[in-house]
Amino acid sequence: RLSNAVQRMENLPTLLARSDVVSLHVPAMEATRHLISADALAHLKPGAVLLNFARESIVDPAAVLQALGAGRLGRYVCDFPEPGFAAQPNVIALPHIGASTEESEENCAVMAADQLVDYLEHGHITNSVNYPAVRMDRTPGATRITFANDNVAGVLGHVLSVLADAKVNVIDMSNRSRDALAYNIIDVATPPQDEAIRA
Repeated sequence: RLSNAVQRMENLPTLLARSDVVSLHVPAMEATRHLISADALAHLKPGAVLLNFARESIVDPAAVLQALGAGRLGRYVCDFPEPGFAAQPNVIALPHIGASTEESEENCAVMAADQLVDYLEHGHITNSVNYPAVRMDRTPGATRITFANDNVAGVLGHVLSVLADAKVNVIDMSNRSRDALAYNIIDVATPPQDEAIRA
């Protein structure tokens, strides 16, 4: 909950006009692309400082350079250096090292190891670059089958048909896809025989 001392602003132009320092904390998405544009910067209190440690696309770099040149923007601090920023005395461009500290590297290693164990033990996929996120609670006493495949029609149907022909009952399943790849988790009542697995 926000402190009573925090003043809520009606809109971005009002916030910019009343702020000495503006720190950006929004995700990168189409709605926030160039949120800080030439029009937005025109509302800035002269000499204000803009901090961007969120995402590069939130700020229009050409508009920042123009506002710096006109004296509207007093200083711009970011960790997304643009080519035109290097020669600007009022730009402080820092290296983007959010995930490079000793603590964050250790946390990332632990997280990756935990996710690998979760995949090997339960078939769950989390934070994959190329596969969809997939989780499914285990059915007590069931055998779990997982497989990845090209995201084309008929693959899952074929697997389910093979299981049905082998008299293996499917208790629960999850099928997810991302672009050209798909991933499946299937809990079955009895372990399939080798012939069914080879099919």
